[in-house]
Amino acid sequence: MTDKAFAKINLTLDIVGKRSDGYHLLETVMREISLCDEITVEKADEIEIICREPGVPKDEKNTCYKAAELFFGATKIRGGARIEIKKRIPSQAGLGGGSSDAAAVLKLLNIIYGAGLSIKRLEEIAAKVGADVAFFIKGGAAVCKGAGEQTESLPNLPERYVLIVKPEFGVSTPEAYKKFDEKGLGSKHGTPKFLSALERGENPYLCLSSDLEDSAEDQRIEKIKGEIAAFGAEAVQMSGSGSAVFGLFEDKKAAESAEAALKGRYPFVCLCKSI
Repeated sequence: MTDKAFAKINLTLDIVGKRSDGYHLLETVMREISLCDEITVEKADEIEIICREPGVPKDEKNTCYKAAELFFGATKIRGGARIEIKKRIPSQAGLGGGSSDAAAVLKLLNIIYGAGLSIKRLEEIAAKVGADVAFFIKGGAAVCKGAGEQTESLPNLPERYVLIVKPEFGVSTPEAYKKFDEKGLGSKHGTPKFLSALERGENPYLCLSSDLEDSAEDQRIEKIKGEIAAFGAEAVQMSGSGSAVFGLFEDKKAAESAEAALKGRYPFVCLCKSI
């Protein structure tokens, strides 16, 4: 059985605290976009990961493997899974590819094994896999809090064309948070401002913010932002811990012009839509 595992962008990202286990406490507005991996799951005797993408682990380090282990542990089902991952979402980009893949595995296992787990129960298992995984169980757009496991859907966000540009370098998520801690920066608390604008009927995309982008202070990221903005993007920001940058466009032709111009300059350029 096959399903799409969609990428996400962070419209806001506030770091508001830290748990005793080292996980950072967040308030973030996330939205799925049409860029996706493809996950195929079949019943098997053991857990097996198949992926042709270089650098993707095939063992317990893979979030899909961990998701399958937790599924069988939670349901007490004796079985395994052959999991094939076709990657399109770049890694170390802040687009949530690994988390989305894991969520897709949980949903597919629930179906093919007839476990009958509720959305809430799947979210609980997903939260144990890693940050952001719970968001991808329902997907769409949501406010996520805690370490990403507390989700509240936002069904009324306006749709946009989304241009993703990832430079040649990636960013390690732990390193990004470590840099934030070392700099001792406080949060800009952009999430409440975004939600307030949405409630007032104003354009929330004029209220994007990211604490991790502020702490990165990377001129390469700023350069990409400027290049996207030059084509009339409504808003531009680094997603998650980076290094991917996204631009939001109302006008499709403007977005297509930006994609065509930047495709030769960076290794990954993709025009997609919010979903």
